[in-house]
Amino acid sequence: MTNVAALIIATTLLVLIPGPNVALIVANSLKHGLREGVVTVLGTTLGVGLQLLLVVAGLSAIIEQLGEALTWIRWAGVAYLIFLGIRSWREPVADLSRIEATPAVFWRGFILAAVNPKTLLFNAAFLPQFVSNGTVTQISLVAAVFLGVILAGDTLWALFASSASRFLRRYNSWRNKITGVFLGAAGVGLALARR
Repeated sequence: MTNVAALIIATTLLVLIPGPNVALIVANSLKHGLREGVVTVLGTTLGVGLQLLLVVAGLSAIIEQLGEALTWIRWAGVAYLIFLGIRSWREPVADLSRIEATPAVFWRGFILAAVNPKTLLFNAAFLPQFVSNGTVTQISLVAAVFLGVILAGDTLWALFASSASRFLRRYNSWRNKITGVFLGAAGVGLALARR
């Protein structure tokens, strides 16, 4: 139960960090309204779900082959999160108002999420942190909880964007710094976490 609570909290914090999926959700919500924003969320969620299917299949195979010797995955995840945090901190500010909203919002969202290699690598590094016994059932449960939190959080992004466009534009310059801090903190948290 502790792992599920930690997963929900960590995933909620990650959903607060706007990435490519959120940028598309925000753009479509700003341009087309809440309905199209939510349709975009459904597309990105399905795309992430496809990636999670690959992660679950891959983790199951790794766990079957390596058993308890998975500490290296944890440390690779820590290093990757800290790397992402530093890179996000240094990136120039992207203007969310210049992101083009697209009319085929569901499929564009799906494709954007499904083909993003950074998300696939991140999920493969992040999810094992919450798996204790390595069964396919537990890995699948962790993936389902992760996906549910993403769906809820991204829907809130669509709602927020459709109702608060002025606020988003005003504080956009802080986005990369906040993103970098959250990712770096997540990496440090994983390094300090006990199995």
